[in-house]
Amino acid sequence: MGTVAPEPTTVDARPSAPRGPAPRRPAVRRITRSRGPLLALWITMGAFCAAWAARGTFPFGNTGRALNDQANQYVPFHRALWDLVHGQAAGDVLFTWRGGFGQQFLSDYHTYLGNPFSWLAVLVPRAHVDLAVFAVTPVTMGAAAAVMTVYLGKLHPGPWWQRGVLGATYGLCGWALSDASYIPMWLWGLVALPLLGIAVEWCLEERRWPGVALLVALAWFGNFYTAMMATMAACVLLAIRMATRDMTGRQRLRALWRAATATGTGILLTLPLLLPSFLSSGAAQPTKAAAFDPVRIEVFLAGMLPATHLWGGRPRLYVASLGLILAGAFVLNSAVARRTRLVWAAALLLVAASFQFPPTQYVWHGLAVPNGNPYRETFVFSGMVVIVAWLALANRPRPLHLSLAAALLVAATYVLRRTDDFGGWTWPAVLGGGAVSLLALVLLRLGEKRRFLIPVAAALMIGVVFAESTVAAANADARRARERWAKPVATSNRSIGNHFDAVRGVAGWPAYRTDSGAPQSAYNDALALRAEGPQYYSSYLPEATYQALEPLGYGFKNDGRTFFGADNPVLDAIFSIGARVRPGAAPDTWTASKFPAPPLVTVRTAPYTSPNPADSVYARQENVLGATVYQVPPVTRGGPATEQTYAARCTPGSEAYWYSPALYGTVRADGGPRRLLEDRMAGVTPLGTVPASGRVDVTVETRTKDADAGTHPLGCLDREALGTAVRHLTATGATAVRPGGHTIEATLPASAGGTAVIATTAVPGWQCSAPLKPFHGLLAVDLPPGTTRLSCTFTPKGLHPGLAGAALALLTLAAVQTSTRLRRRR
Repeated sequence: MGTVAPEPTTVDARPSAPRGPAPRRPAVRRITRSRGPLLALWITMGAFCAAWAARGTFPFGNTGRALNDQANQYVPFHRALWDLVHGQAAGDVLFTWRGGFGQQFLSDYHTYLGNPFSWLAVLVPRAHVDLAVFAVTPVTMGAAAAVMTVYLGKLHPGPWWQRGVLGATYGLCGWALSDASYIPMWLWGLVALPLLGIAVEWCLEERRWPGVALLVALAWFGNFYTAMMATMAACVLLAIRMATRDMTGRQRLRALWRAATATGTGILLTLPLLLPSFLSSGAAQPTKAAAFDPVRIEVFLAGMLPATHLWGGRPRLYVASLGLILAGAFVLNSAVARRTRLVWAAALLLVAASFQFPPTQYVWHGLAVPNGNPYRETFVFSGMVVIVAWLALANRPRPLHLSLAAALLVAATYVLRRTDDFGGWTWPAVLGGGAVSLLALVLLRLGEKRRFLIPVAAALMIGVVFAESTVAAANADARRARERWAKPVATSNRSIGNHFDAVRGVAGWPAYRTDSGAPQSAYNDALALRAEGPQYYSSYLPEATYQALEPLGYGFKNDGRTFFGADNPVLDAIFSIGARVRPGAAPDTWTASKFPAPPLVTVRTAPYTSPNPADSVYARQENVLGATVYQVPPVTRGGPATEQTYAARCTPGSEAYWYSPALYGTVRADGGPRRLLEDRMAGVTPLGTVPASGRVDVTVETRTKDADAGTHPLGCLDREALGTAVRHLTATGATAVRPGGHTIEATLPASAGGTAVIATTAVPGWQCSAPLKPFHGLLAVDLPPGTTRLSCTFTPKGLHPGLAGAALALLTLAAVQTSTRLRRRR
């Protein structure tokens, strides 16, 4: 097409006769081959960062960059990775003692930190980890564009700069700009697709079987979720290539065999991460994911238009106008074999239809219902559009065909202009970007006879992709920021720095835990601030943790996969919390306090049952503590549904606490300050000291329809009784506790036996030197009389079988490589 003949450096041509040694030629050839990928890399990274700069977002301005889970999960997990690499983590890659009172970490690493570029975070000072996390996005998108450029060259030869421009349209596809731009681990799937495309070509060429297996492993190590989708797309690519190439039946069978065996071997290599993640997912707290509901057809088609950003769980399928015009011209391009055009067109239609059909949607997502946007696999469609665009470009499309494709794009935009949330920048992208793209492609065709036009066409193609993608990225960012859940927040500022300093100032691990307080910057504040409290947010938070913490009055959300703290001294005693940080009186300030706490391992010599009402949260806390410390009085209710009043009597001087997980609004006692009630997020809430009259009057302003606080929402804490209980647990508990990366050892006082209770939840994977014993969801072991030492080790379920599978895969790779070398020598 305006395509000039492929440059000699892009094909494996050899001179007809040797002309002497040329020692620099291999280096020159490598540099030449890298020009296309580098162009794609810089266009992609430049356009995305230009959009950041245009929006004034960090680091190009003061507007926060972190959206939703990027702030709550990804930045804190990368800070945990920094701590792990720099030897400052309370735990190791298998287990973390920070967050959730101790949780597995291997599955979280594989899911949230598997992107190889995540390791950029360990190369910067900890205070700038968030900047490294943001940089992972453009770097990964640029890498995807570069790898796609290499893959396009394997499908059909052509000028390096043309492949580079189309590679950039893939790296800047709608899915990358809208869905995955703030989810760094998903973006690895964007890299995995062309990686696996290269692997498909090697299978068809019947070479580099170990290389195919290693590419599959690299894809799945980065992120198994989107790699699974990319692997399914690779199966589609393999079917297309076998249908469009001249191959015998035997050759097709051999290609299938090589692809199947190499894929299985590559996935086996990732089994030490994949199998524990799979089993952790099965043991996680269940969520209430809704059934898949396809969007209307006009909304689906609108997602193919450039620079659109549809709200909510909508498909983002577009690439830049240049790619769309070329893809439209592909079907009309008679220079491409008819069978090739029909097969590719049918495959694109079938893949698009599969996104709308519930059974195939479930297949794309591994037979699971996505919790969130269900169109997470749409980068596959965008990749296929870019491939057919390249096949059209490499076969010199006619200006008439290009004009027809551009006209069809304009007509589709006009028809879909009234679709919900039709993008304001879509018309400029279609008319402006489409016109410049069409002009560049026509000039490229004319450049076959007028060579001076080719640089002009190249500049126009590069410029239009850069400009249109910058606008699309800025538009997606701006429109997403209008959504309540996607308000960008800061991940580093003066308040967060002071919060971190306050936590470190009272840290005492492992003598006691430090609670960072209610989340201020992220749901995973414990990881981000190096605390050891209950705060934790992970898709793998075990059901066992939920069942242990929820009855005790800890706040939670996301169906129990996110836990918050509770400012309650009884819970502090149960979980060995000896320091707490709270917001200060002045803005951006924090106050810290220390108080006595039992050791991480305590000993209970006899069962205990609270005398308070068994269905109250206060009785459940006492059962775990092993002492009576609350007074739980009956309450009388009055007032209207929106402003409920409750009255009760408690011992003067005791501390009143409130627990009403069914209500949303505010609560206050005796005219005191209002405290937020956020349904189940609030947890047990302090109300203040009971006055001398002993009467406690509570007012609840709520927006929850037809709900009340329950039978026993009020509990009054006797501080002196609690102090006695803490001193008893300390005196009878472990004299020394030594938590390791994923182990804990304790030296116990000589006793007549009983139950050793470790202040962590009994998540699957613990093995101890004594038999495990149920204890209100906490990790506990039965102590034979005279036991003075205790040790426990955490091993993620599936780790050992996974290591065995990976070892088998390595042996297979070594055997195949050895046999290949022997054959070559013979």
